[in-house]
Amino acid sequence: MTERSPCANARALLALTLSLAALAALCAALRIPMADALVYRAEGAAVANGTSLYGFTVTSWRLPATYPPFAALVFVPSAFVPLPVLKAAFCVGNAVLLAVLVLLSCRFAGARPRRHHALAAVALGLWIEPVFQTLLFGQVNLALACLVLWDLSRPAGALGKGFGVGIAAGIKITPLFFVLCLLVRGRRGEAVTALAGFGTTVLVGALVLPGASVEFFTRRLFETGRVGKAWIVDNQSLQGLVARLLHTAEPGAVWAVAAVAVGAAGLWTARRADERWALLVTAFTALLISPISWSHHWVWCVPLIAVLWAEGRMRTAVAVAVVFTARTLWLVPHAGDLDLRLPLWEQPLASPYALVGLAVLGWAARRPLAAGSNVPCGEGQSSVSPVGRLSARSSSASMIR
Repeated sequence: MTERSPCANARALLALTLSLAALAALCAALRIPMADALVYRAEGAAVANGTSLYGFTVTSWRLPATYPPFAALVFVPSAFVPLPVLKAAFCVGNAVLLAVLVLLSCRFAGARPRRHHALAAVALGLWIEPVFQTLLFGQVNLALACLVLWDLSRPAGALGKGFGVGIAAGIKITPLFFVLCLLVRGRRGEAVTALAGFGTTVLVGALVLPGASVEFFTRRLFETGRVGKAWIVDNQSLQGLVARLLHTAEPGAVWAVAAVAVGAAGLWTARRADERWALLVTAFTALLISPISWSHHWVWCVPLIAVLWAEGRMRTAVAVAVVFTARTLWLVPHAGDLDLRLPLWEQPLASPYALVGLAVLGWAARRPLAAGSNVPCGEGQSSVSPVGRLSARSSSASMIR
């Protein structure tokens, strides 16, 4: 595929430069605290100094450590970096990771974008709310999404396929749900490899931090209240949606039943879907059924948009991008406990990502059974881009779907 023209690349590069400059200026003007980066730094310091890993809180929000001990070991180097340098490193690193995620998403979708299209996608992607919040908080969501997407989009039989998922789960437990996707799709070898990767992180954590490992896996893992209040609009999981809809901070059995049903529906859909939609369904199901999925956890919207665009569903792709950029969850009243008093008409505005996640499951479930539904993510992908295949079809037909 030939490049369009040097001018198109230059304009896209200029747009990316301006977008990065605007982001840097905004961060400097707001003096962003990068609260999560401060937690990571404190975790690393706790390991380096031999103090309690789960006994501290930092920032005015009194944030504790909530990740497994292995994550704290990964964060040890951050304890020795001056704070301004650490913030700059997180900001630059996450911007680079967004570019990596865009490229991985295009490869995953089977698309071959021109260079100026990729540059423009990164420039615009910086302002998608989950990505923007990841940058502001100094989070690791982009890194984990890149690791999982790279790992599971590799060809079947690739050396160590699944191990990256296990490492991601060792940093943040949620990626373990991808193991279930591998199992229901008959990829037991890759599932075992993923569990081996996770087991390696647990073993390393136990060897270096035995007390903290026992504390995390017997107590802290089940204390979801340590992470934050489940009913606030920041939480875009199914539990957050149900809590706000029922106007209760403790949705209890209603949420539990809904989570089990959605989890089962997600695995059933992933079992019968093609490799791309199986991976997307798994990612969004994990975000839905997790007790808490902060808005910045939803960076999986990037590969979703890429797949929709590559399949010729441009209007749907744009609509999804608008939903994840509009920030409607921050526009509804949410100071104090106002999140629990929202009228019915404001509920969709307060839970846009959860509703998109449910829509993804519903859409994928309605798609015809894939001929290679048991083919794992990454296997059997055609070398021809879906965009190229769709170009032979009627443009009107592709836009109707």
